[in-house]
Amino acid sequence: MKDVEAVGKRPGMYIGSTEDISALQEMAFALVANAINESLAGYCSHIDVVFNPDGSATVRDDGRGLPVDLDPMKKASKAELIMTSSTAAGWFEQYPESTDLLDGASAFVVNALSAWLTLHIWRDGRVHFMRFREGHPEAPLQAVGSSNGKRGTEIEFLPDPGIFTVTRFHMEALEHRLRNLAGLNARVTIILEDRRGKSSKKAEINL
Repeated sequence: MKDVEAVGKRPGMYIGSTEDISALQEMAFALVANAINESLAGYCSHIDVVFNPDGSATVRDDGRGLPVDLDPMKKASKAELIMTSSTAAGWFEQYPESTDLLDGASAFVVNALSAWLTLHIWRDGRVHFMRFREGHPEAPLQAVGSSNGKRGTEIEFLPDPGIFTVTRFHMEALEHRLRNLAGLNARVTIILEDRRGKSSKKAEINL
């Protein structure tokens, strides 16, 4: 897990300043960008982004789901390698027909800079689950039930307060950045929801 530890030691090299809102925005945008790229490849039509009362964020899509098969060389699931290794940091390079058009931090960096992160994958008729703490897996990826026809990936994460000075997501900042992507022809609907107040706020973005 040397890659995870390297990010934790020098987060500014991967995600910018950890002393203002930009780094948190980059973490959320990185996961949304992965899902948008999946949409550009023709496999995702809906993305949910939720800012939760406990300070965490959830990004969920209805794409193909991260690959869950075992890497024969690494003896770990490909999903685990994507979340823990800089050499497999984006899931779109797992698919030859996909094109990664949006630059930014990767899911691997988001995991490395999170106090905890949970991963749900709906793929191949099963729902798979994995949990990480400070970038490290608590247990291997496990199939925990039927997908019931659902597909996609859900990542929930809490930015590490030991790394970030600012730990509160700014919904409007992310909304503004995503609206600037208009014209991508991704044909995807993004729903942003802020559940941190007395009443939730929602915004819909169609690309």
